Amino acid sequence: MKTITEPAREIELAAETEILIIGGGPAGIAAATAAARCGGRVMLLEKYGFLGGMGTAAMVTNFCGLHASINGSIQQIIRGVADDILERLDKLDGLREPHPVRATGGGHDVAAQAYDTSAYKMATDDLLLSAGVDIRFHTFAVGAIMNGARIDAVLVETKSGRKAIKAEMFIDCSGDGDLAYWSGADCVKGDHNGFMAYPTTMFRVANVDDDKVHKEGKPNLSDLIAAASKDYDLPRKTGVLGSQPHAGEWRVNLTQISRDGTPIDGSDWNDLGFAETEGRRQSQEYFRFLKDRVPGFENSYLLETAPQVGIRETRRIVGEYVLSKDDILSCRDFEGSIGCNGWPLEQHLKGSAKWTFLGGRGYHQIPYGTTLPKGVDNLLVAGRCASTTPEGQASLRVSGPCFAMGQAVGTAAELARQKGVTPTKIDVKVLQNKLVSDGAFIGDI
Repeated sequence: MKTITEPAREIELAAETEILIIGGGPAGIAAATAAARCGGRVMLLEKYGFLGGMGTAAMVTNFCGLHASINGSIQQIIRGVADDILERLDKLDGLREPHPVRATGGGHDVAAQAYDTSAYKMATDDLLLSAGVDIRFHTFAVGAIMNGARIDAVLVETKSGRKAIKAEMFIDCSGDGDLAYWSGADCVKGDHNGFMAYPTTMFRVANVDDDKVHKEGKPNLSDLIAAASKDYDLPRKTGVLGSQPHAGEWRVNLTQISRDGTPIDGSDWNDLGFAETEGRRQSQEYFRFLKDRVPGFENSYLLETAPQVGIRETRRIVGEYVLSKDDILSCRDFEGSIGCNGWPLEQHLKGSAKWTFLGGRGYHQIPYGTTLPKGVDNLLVAGRCASTTPEGQASLRVSGPCFAMGQAVGTAAELARQKGVTPTKIDVKVLQNKLVSDGAFIGDI
């Protein structure tokens, strides 16, 4: 590998704060809000010009995991900061009622909830600013400056050049475990073969006949794809069509991005660049299929493609506890619970997605240990890069549990900072009581 030598230079210390959060997705939104409400001086770094993470940048437009089926009844189990977001979205007329996600082959139905992307951006702006969070958009974190086992500062690239930002506590909500990786925490990618869930480029379609799609198109989608396989290039044989808050608009979750059948690595810049053009190519082909073959889409038009490909899985930390498939499907309780999750295992495999729904009461507890990376004293992690097995990540990565983890680590970071201890040393009972008093649901403890 050829290299060049970059001359040594002094980096401007652009800011100092108490708690610094990397990433403005569901985990980062909840972490920043919670930490600020607990009294911390909080800064959040986001590479885009808006919040929401994959929910906006990848145009997911659908909250997954806010609800679980408890004793046969769909109930909201992600509360607290999530309630504040839902309330703001509702006031902006940007939220649909929860819709069922049907279980097959056993297990319970769950629910997802569609939202308007623009409303979500505005709702989260208002939430964080009202909490006093210092939001720094168009700020790309690129490295960590270490002082032994502690992070001293984060290096960032901005339109004004390279800067450094110091903090007392750091929270990695990057999705890719970037800060954990730079700081030397143990991280893994994929399963024992390196396989990671396939990414998807989302797109939206307008001028759709809603009634016709619900009655004829959506229920028969897999059969229609199979019948069209000789005439269209459709690598994924199953998928999701979701109606949006406004009539005639649908989100399309159908593409599957790979190189020669192998999933791309969303933490690799070369793979990520390839995925963008490939995702738009597939979007064109799937839209052609929808318009030609799926009832209700005959007079539709392509409204927009997502700003970026939707990444489901890259790095995961190896934390104090590694959440497993068995933990999720057995609806396990944990003494150190910081939230709950009822989303099924949603594994994106070659050509399809495999769903394994929870039985029993319909949700498991999330242990605090999944957010604690080993070897770095002043770092917590929340979101899809939390400590799980690959199968565990297929459930815990969605927005609902990310909100729960985010609120927990934001609260924990400020409790640790106030006590002058590492996050591993806080009294978890105190953390749990604070979460409950702030409206979170963490199950019976």
